Amino acid sequence: MGRKSADTAALEAQLAYSFADKDLLKRALTHVSASPSDKTRSYQRLEFLGDRVLGLSVADMLLAAFPAAEEGELSRRLAELVRKESCAEVALAWDVGPHLHLGDGEVSSGARRNRAILADVCEAIVGAVFLDGGYAAARALVERAFAARLHAPRRPLRDAKTALQEWAQGRGLPAPTYELVERSGPDHAPEFVVGVNVEGMAQAQGRGTAKRNAEQAAAEAFLLRERIWTVNQDV
Repeated sequence: MGRKSADTAALEAQLAYSFADKDLLKRALTHVSASPSDKTRSYQRLEFLGDRVLGLSVADMLLAAFPAAEEGELSRRLAELVRKESCAEVALAWDVGPHLHLGDGEVSSGARRNRAILADVCEAIVGAVFLDGGYAAARALVERAFAARLHAPRRPLRDAKTALQEWAQGRGLPAPTYELVERSGPDHAPEFVVGVNVEGMAQAQGRGTAKRNAEQAAAEAFLLRERIWTVNQDV
């Protein structure tokens, strides 16, 4: 058995899933930079599919785990579980980095630890399992990877921007404003730093792979810094 087969077996062991069609797993691990002449051979299409399968699977899990929860709470929990940062953490736990197929430029830029790429690959793997083994297999994969997070959200479940705006309005302050502080990274995997300004208070900043995510992170950073929210708050 060659090294590629051994590596695939190691990753499949991490996933606790063995692919009947190994090419699906390879495609889920292939960045567009490694297949510039045929983008359909990259993980992009599988990521598109996996994003939907992940959302359905997590929604299914939430309905079973929180039978008394209303739609609003379920929606907040779903958003927390399927956000890009959570997917990147799952991909890190699977140790997908060494298995990625990348162009030379991406390798030298440290793409194996790039959280935007890792999040995409997490979704692509879910999509690949769905095509290879059906919904039941994909749902089981998602449950193994996300179940521990179900009852222990990493962030408050309430929308940070909304909470900050309500806090400011409750004190007679103007609505918070957001400004782009920095944009870095290549076009396909950008990172944004956004600052939130509240009248009379120091700016707080947040990072994200999209401006809206960075704005949420900045609002959350402000709420935590000012002790409006606590680290373990989940509502």
